[in-house]
Amino acid sequence: MALSADVQQKINTWLTGNYDDETKAEITRLQAEGDEESLNDAFYRNLEFGTGGLRGVMGVGSNRMNRYTLGMATQGLCNYLLQSFPGQEIKVAVAHDSRLNSRAFAQTAAGIFSANGITVYLFEDLRPTPELSYTIRHLGCQSGVVITASHNPKEYNGYKVYWNDGAQVVAPHDKNIIREVNAIEGVDAVKFQADESKIHLIGAEVDDAYLSQVQKLSINPAAIQRQHDLKIVYTPIHGTGITLVPPALKRFGFTNIHVVEEQATPDGNFPTVKSPNPEEKVAMQMALDQAKQLDADLVIATDPDADRVGIGVKNKDGEWVLVNGNQTAALLTHYLVSARQQAGKLNTTKDYIVYTIVTSDVLGDVARRYGIRSFQTLTGFKYIAGIIREFEQQNDGHYYIGGGEESYGYMIGDFVRDKDAVSACCLIAEMAAVAKDQGRTLYEEMEQMYRTYGLYKEDLISLTKKGQRGAEEIQEMMAELRQNPPASLGGSPVVQLLDYQLSQARDLRTGQVTPLNYEKSNVLQFLTEDGSKVSARPSGTEPKIKFYFSLKQPNFGADESFEGALAGLDGRIKQIIQEMQLQ
Repeated sequence: MALSADVQQKINTWLTGNYDDETKAEITRLQAEGDEESLNDAFYRNLEFGTGGLRGVMGVGSNRMNRYTLGMATQGLCNYLLQSFPGQEIKVAVAHDSRLNSRAFAQTAAGIFSANGITVYLFEDLRPTPELSYTIRHLGCQSGVVITASHNPKEYNGYKVYWNDGAQVVAPHDKNIIREVNAIEGVDAVKFQADESKIHLIGAEVDDAYLSQVQKLSINPAAIQRQHDLKIVYTPIHGTGITLVPPALKRFGFTNIHVVEEQATPDGNFPTVKSPNPEEKVAMQMALDQAKQLDADLVIATDPDADRVGIGVKNKDGEWVLVNGNQTAALLTHYLVSARQQAGKLNTTKDYIVYTIVTSDVLGDVARRYGIRSFQTLTGFKYIAGIIREFEQQNDGHYYIGGGEESYGYMIGDFVRDKDAVSACCLIAEMAAVAKDQGRTLYEEMEQMYRTYGLYKEDLISLTKKGQRGAEEIQEMMAELRQNPPASLGGSPVVQLLDYQLSQARDLRTGQVTPLNYEKSNVLQFLTEDGSKVSARPSGTEPKIKFYFSLKQPNFGADESFEGALAGLDGRIKQIIQEMQLQ
């Protein structure tokens, strides 16, 4: 493919500008090899600084994650911080995960902050993302960044920005930061020369403060004491979880923790997995194999920055099965609320939970059963944190119990304002210990939960559309679905279209339109007559469009097979996928 004049101009800027020799040599190599496709993808646009920060494939070019794109983003953030807090000492915290270049990127960011006169608290080594969120409030920072691409493949890295409440940035700061980042015209505007006197290394003392907060979440320490030898297999999948998850479990009182040694060492190449994502069975296979050998009670896995957690449990036949994100969120919510009630702590006028619009509605059912409030938000824990912030401002004693999303993220308690796999691992283990103390497994707890609330089955498929054409295809798919919604799904008529971009709910039978009171977001939801829900949402951080399926069987009888009923709902989901031509 021929390079456009705009792309060629960007390449020339990088070859003649203030970029290092290694970067220029790599561009020259691609030119010599005639690899115009790679050059076009690397330069056809600037790596977009979205509402959460940056994420992209590492490499040379304006559309790649490198010290220059990160540098311009950091300089833009510095400029906004200096405008927002005039006359104050501005402090930021910086953390990073185990990915390739993460330490170098973290040091680069810290250097730029310091060069702008900002005090920096830089973790001495890799740390989980939730600890960064905690640290911002703990040290009174105005902002913070973490270098991570979460559970993306090894080629990726990213840069997530947080505000002074420990949550990822939201309006108006997100758009204002984007404006400042876009105003940086080139690398010459970036202050790369660090002021070392402004950079302070942090580590064990913050770890201890954070772990103390995690430990306070325990509701039933007596059950853990009785079941302290619950056999837990844990894998950090070469990520940051190794720094805090085992110590946190030990603080809770668990004494029989087995770490998957082949995956214990942090390594950005993720040598034992194709993708370090606990949502995928292949990433958890080593832990499941070890659990079989040990006849363990529970398998836990965290992603590279330890904000997501996947679990495995034994079914009634003693076979290991994975529990999906919706099921785990439901189990945790049910445990936290019911245990709080049993402890005499549940306040039906002040306690509340939060979950996202693409997460299982069983969480709302739990809240209704126990008489507490529940709230739904757009996808992203910054929105969950926003509801906590609103109640904090009212200062009327409202208590956030917990919240979650289908993509394996949970936030228990409010001392962290982002998803937190460290605390989730501890409460999942406690939940398993309480069940075992009562002669049951977590699998049996899950079955009983669904017999109480009705059986829900959720699934998710992601269609990857790479490059410039891929981004266009995703937009075309959303436009087609918006203009021509399916008439029926799984044999049931589609009765309502929720369009979060247009902020409206449309009754497809009557044409009546009612407002949706959410921030605008490119999400579509199709609700059917039988209570099923299908959601379409382009990813904000990856070249993907995601489709979420949620089906419910309200009358799930005591004599009906759990596995058989799940299989029936699974078949209906497959039917919908075929109808929507999403294979």
